[in-house]
Amino acid sequence: QVQLVESGGGLVQPGGSLRLSCAASGSIFSIVAMGWYRQAPGKQRELVATITSGGITNYADSVKGRFTVSRDNAKNTVYLQMSSLKPEDTAVYYCRSSGRNVSWGQGTQGTVSS
Repeated sequence: QVQLVESGGGLVQPGGSLRLSCAASGSIFSIVAMGWYRQAPGKQRELVATITSGGITNYADSVKGRFTVSRDNAKNTVYLQMSSLKPEDTAVYYCRSSGRNVSWGQGTQGTVSS
C-alpha cells in the first residue's frame, strides 16, 4: 500500500552529520505519521523521531537537540538530519509510515567511527 525507500546512510566521523531520506509512494494520503527507528547490534529497535501529518515532531531523549526530522510534501519525502553524531548512534535506521496500515523501509546503515 505504502512503499518506503530510504537513502543517505554511510560512514561519518564522530561529530559529523548525515541526512537520511525516506521517499514514500503509494497510498500517501493514508499516512498519519512517519517515524524513524534504529537498531544497533545486540539492542532492541528503538524509536528515534516522529513527525505527524500536522507537522508535530517528537524525539527520543538520546537524540534531542542533535537530530531533526522534517518533510518535503512536494517530494513525499521525510528527512532525518543527524548532527553531532556519536559512535553510539551507529545503527541500521528504518523509516516507518503509520495510518491505515504500517509500512517499513528496508533500512539504511549509519556508522559513526573514526
